[in-house]
Amino acid sequence: MKKNITCADSYEAQKLASLIYIKDDNEIFISGILEIIENEIVISLKDKSAHSVLFRDKTQADEFADFIQSVIDGINKIIKTEVIEDIIEITKE
Repeated sequence: MKKNITCADSYEAQKLASLIYIKDDNEIFISGILEIIENEIVISLKDKSAHSVLFRDKTQADEFADFIQSVIDGINKIIKTEVIEDIIEITKE
């Protein structure tokens, strides 16, 4: 399954791609979503740090949260991410 998510700008898209970080065993670095505030998501990482990502609007933030939740829960795995300007294309299996 492939999903295009639009971030606030190209910097935010690059930041999100780096936070997803696929390890050799296809495990993501995100451990959870702490909060969604309008178009901003605060993401918790496995190293216990937290980072915020700004999306184009609340709809994009909600769509990302819904899409990534099955990966966080271990149901799906991210197999590819690609950034094209302010859009991040995420593919999961």
